[in-house]
Formats: sequence, C-alpha cells, structure tokens
Amino acid sequence: MNIEKNRVVSLSYTLTLANGEVADSTTDQDPFVFIHGIGQTLEAFDRNLGGLKAGDSFEFLLSAEEGYGVSDAEAVVSIPASVFQGPDVPEGILQVGNIIPMQDQMGNPLHGRVMSFNDEVVTMDFNHPLADQSLNFTGTIVAVREASEEELDHGHVHGEGGHHH
Repeated sequence: MNIEKNRVVSLSYTLTLANGEVADSTTDQDPFVFIHGIGQTLEAFDRNLGGLKAGDSFEFLLSAEEGYGVSDAEAVVSIPASVFQGPDVPEGILQVGNIIPMQDQMGNPLHGRVMSFNDEVVTMDFNHPLADQSLNFTGTIVAVREASEEELDHGHVHGEGGHHH
C-alpha cells in the first residue's frame, strides 16, 4: 500500500542538521506514526513521502523555508519579569537557554527560549528551535495502512504508536 492522504504511516528516521548534529531520531521498534496529508507534519515532509510503501527507504533535504522557517525578529520579545513570579512558577525556571511553556493572549500554547533576564525584563525567543536550519531526513517506511473513520474524525492515530483514549 502506497503512502497517500489519510493513510497511517509508521516510519523510522534520523533528522540531521547541516552541521552533522542529529536533531531527532526514531527506530523501527518505536516508529513515528502519523496520518499522512492532514497537517500533522511539515507539508514538504509529506510531499517527499508520497507514493512510498512499507520497506522503502528515503532521504531528502528540506530548506529552512520548507522546514520551520527563518527566524523572525518579532518573535523575540521582552516580557515583564513579574510574569515569572508567584507560587505557581517553579523556582529557578529563569535560566538562559531554558524552554518555557507559555500561552499567547488567545490561550494558544507556545514555547519560548530564555535569552536573557534581569529583575525587570525577561527576553524570550519564540522562534522554532529549528528555524534557520536545513533538515536532512533519512529513514525507512515501516508500515502503511488505511486510517479508520474514528482516527480521521479525531485527527490522530489510535492504538499502537498513536493516541489511547
């Protein structure tokens, strides 16, 4: 069965950056599982996998623009240090390089990396950690199957490698 929209794909892969650093990887025993073509992965990632089948190997390079984009200076913001004070804020959370889960004004989750801080202001970078990076994917398709109606309705894979209700 070939990979196409609305099919569940299980694959193992290694994601390598231009400097040779391995940014992420999965195995055949613990594959990455997703529904193809519904926005769960990068559009260019899906495009490069289309038509492959179980047992096929792949290798492709995505530019920064096809991946997580280029850094946006407007995604680096200064936040009052008082936001990071109070009984619900873990002690010592403000460390340069820490990734802190936050929410925008609409309640949408996002993650920011602490760039600097003092008693008044915390400067955070909300760009994706892999912004500005070209992404080299190599791997193997482990399995391809039809997604169930329930999986399509819920927008995620159920069962092994997926979501459990």
